Amino acid sequence: MSTSHPTSEALHLELGADAILVATMDLPGHSMNILTDALATPLIALAARLESDSGVKGLILRSAKKDFLAGADVDRLRALSTAQEAFDESMRFKSFIRRLERCGKPVVAILHGLCLGGGLEIAMGCHWRIVVDDGRARLGLPEVKLGLLPGGGGTQRLPRLVGMQQALQWMAEGTHVPAALALSSGLVNALAANAEDALTQARAWIAATPKPVQPWDAPKFRYPGGDSRSPAAAQLLAIGPSMAAAKSFGNYPALSHIMSSVFEGGLTDIDRGLEIESRYFAACAISPASRNLIGTLWYQLNAIKKGASRPADVPASQVQRLGILGAGMMGAGIAYAAAKAGIPVVLLDQSQAAADKGKQYSQDLLDKAVKRGRSTAEKRERLLALITPSTDYAALRGCDLVIEAVFEDRAVKAQVTALAEAQLADTAVFASNTSTLPITGLAQASQRPAQFLGLHFFSPVDKMPLVEIIVGKETSAQTLARGFDFCLQIGKTPIVVNDSRGFYTSRVFATYVMEGLAMLREGVHPRAIEMAGLQAGMPMPPLALQDEVSLSLGLHVATQTRKDVEAEGQVYTEHPGEAVLRQLCELGRVGKKVGQGFYDWQAGDKSLWPGLAQLYPLAAEQPAQSVLIARLMFVQANEAARCLQEGVLRSVADGNIGSILGWGFAPFQGGALQFINSLGLKPFVARATELARLHGPRFEPAQLLQEMAAKGERFEEGGPALD
Repeated sequence: MSTSHPTSEALHLELGADAILVATMDLPGHSMNILTDALATPLIALAARLESDSGVKGLILRSAKKDFLAGADVDRLRALSTAQEAFDESMRFKSFIRRLERCGKPVVAILHGLCLGGGLEIAMGCHWRIVVDDGRARLGLPEVKLGLLPGGGGTQRLPRLVGMQQALQWMAEGTHVPAALALSSGLVNALAANAEDALTQARAWIAATPKPVQPWDAPKFRYPGGDSRSPAAAQLLAIGPSMAAAKSFGNYPALSHIMSSVFEGGLTDIDRGLEIESRYFAACAISPASRNLIGTLWYQLNAIKKGASRPADVPASQVQRLGILGAGMMGAGIAYAAAKAGIPVVLLDQSQAAADKGKQYSQDLLDKAVKRGRSTAEKRERLLALITPSTDYAALRGCDLVIEAVFEDRAVKAQVTALAEAQLADTAVFASNTSTLPITGLAQASQRPAQFLGLHFFSPVDKMPLVEIIVGKETSAQTLARGFDFCLQIGKTPIVVNDSRGFYTSRVFATYVMEGLAMLREGVHPRAIEMAGLQAGMPMPPLALQDEVSLSLGLHVATQTRKDVEAEGQVYTEHPGEAVLRQLCELGRVGKKVGQGFYDWQAGDKSLWPGLAQLYPLAAEQPAQSVLIARLMFVQANEAARCLQEGVLRSVADGNIGSILGWGFAPFQGGALQFINSLGLKPFVARATELARLHGPRFEPAQLLQEMAAKGERFEEGGPALD
């Protein structure tokens, strides 16, 4: 017999005949439990009841949703305006967890699905943790991805459970830990086959353990592997900060704050360690990096995923059968992503061997997944069965979406468009994966341009999360909506841009690498150029990135752009970096694919080509690194603003998310447009004007920026592009 005590709508309480209280979290109006006041308030009251109610012998905490608890209320975090507010908020949360730990009664957490951030911190404050091992469970402290550190005791309890080295790695990378590893590492205590089994285990443990004590509250507690005084930890913490600095260049203060919190906490008791953590949490919470990351990678990203860029009045749709033209790296990658989402795919190429090779790409990825224990042979075969390689256009019949991923040649694309459309139903949508060719021009080869759009994927497709949707002059709202829905269907993040040469991502990305080439031509040391790119927060330096993309492709795009501009009767302005592309291509140094470009590439290693010193002698006076960094960042941000001004970008959110997910614009800056916000419009315009005077008109601040600066405006967080 049990008694229900509905403390609140978010937390349902049921006291059993065995005097064990089962608390079930179910936050109304949310698909996941998060620590809003609606849930936090009854949880705090629950701790008080455990302390005072002699009729309760133990507590089981669980969730009614598909996940346990996703973490903190980001709205609340964003509202913190001072370090003191952040410190106090962190300490209040910890006080609740400490009360659970020290209430003198056994507390068990039953975990399933996602248990992240504050959810895992609450779970670590419970005396026993059971995970429902159904393949979905993932535990972790991913706060670093938003520029924060775990502020609810995570930097203190996790090292005391799994050891300092493992804890630091998981927190620094924001790792999602699967059930088996959580058990073997000591993060959790037991696995259960299902929720009923977990409940049975929990009741049995509570009955057998009436007076539990957390390990760190026991008099003889020792860290697994040693505390901060141990030789192993001393070595780890001696090299850790330099390793973090080498990767982040100081752009992500949360990394060093996590290490400091773990190290200092490892010299003292748990309560003092929790206070130390709150001080470092406060430093993170008010940092510009955290503000930028939360603003873009939380608010703006979520707005996009919820359809902010999608036509609102078009019913949702799903692709039932996908056709792909071209089984090269891009086509093969798209096929894998679609099949992984359960969509039957026809993968078409000129020869059966080429089509089969495209399918082999999926086979290779799945073989690796099976070998590493991330998938099973059965799942692999089921996915592969969804991909049909073919040379026959008739196989496209029944496809409601076809994506062409053939060579960047208008004539070739026009030919395959006509051949494919002849097999498709009148309602089918046709998309091009082109990265630079204007969609409106490509749609001229279509019999139904209203059902033609661009779906620009990024390589490698299986890893890159972004798809740039390009709306042509005649693309209908229904077609855009179907393209948007398909991107979500296969787990990608879509941004929507209007048609233009280079669209948004390719156009702005090119300014980064081309600025590096311009610097080289000016006599800037190539190593200084590369370091400036990394110090700015870009994932790859410009010269190495151009080698990866290939110099010949860059030259082809520049040559084609020149032809297009001149064909329109306009004057083409050559970028100073183009001469560098031509010169190296004439020498046969076209990039990584041939083992030589700006770098010599050998067996996975690379070194700058010594011949660069002869081609581009060093200038007598070398610029400061800060100047090089500014040039690389300003040229990208200014071009992004031009895209917004010209109507290529439809929203600020698309511009910021596209820059981070598309070509890796320094995430800690919050995106190309948020970079301008962070500096301030007036300072940005002033510095850009000075750069234009010194280095050319490409730095001349966009007219939109000048107007906004004069009015004291800034880019709104996720709002539409300004008229």
